[in-house]
Order: sequence, then C-alpha cells, then structure tokens
Amino acid sequence: MSEPRSSGGPLSFTRLKWTSFTHSCIYVGLLICAFAGGKPEPLTFALGLTHGVLWILMSLACIAAARLQIVSLKLAVAVAVLGGIGPFFGSYQFIREERLREHPAGR
Repeated sequence: MSEPRSSGGPLSFTRLKWTSFTHSCIYVGLLICAFAGGKPEPLTFALGLTHGVLWILMSLACIAAARLQIVSLKLAVAVAVLGGIGPFFGSYQFIREERLREHPAGR
C-alpha cells in the first residue's frame, strides 16, 4: 500500500478531521434539543438540517479523499455509511487513522 497523501487541493486530512469533529458537535446539539423538554422545534430543525447537509458533503468529500488516497477506504466508509446514524464513528476513525500515521509500526 502506498504512503497516504496529506492533501489533494482543498481536500486535506486535517480539514476533513476538523469538519468531522464540528459535525459531531452539531449532532450532540441536535440530540440535546431533540430529547430536551419543551418545544425546541426551530433549533432542532436547524441542527437537523445542518447535520443532514454536512453528512452528505462529508460523505462526498471523504469518498473523493479516499480515491485520492488522502484518507483510507475504512475511514470513508465510516463517514459515508455510519455517519448518517452518528458522525461519532467518523470522528473516532479520524483519530485512529491519525495515530496510525504517527506510528506506522503499529499497523
């Protein structure tokens, strides 16, 4: 397997990682609003819409990044497939992949 690239134009591992973490924070806000008492419909709608759009964009970006060998296929699948359920899977996979890049002997 070839060495992973760090960037492909505007796509970079670091940008995708921080976008994934941001997505996870938005999702936490959505969960809090959805399960909190009261009627938080406007905020719940805004966070839900943001989560959905961000999930689609992250999925497309990670699939493209996998094709460019910026991220692994495993990471792209975690974001694209499991990200609709919860973006935490993708954020966790970014952490794992970053650790593997820092310590390649641990593969």
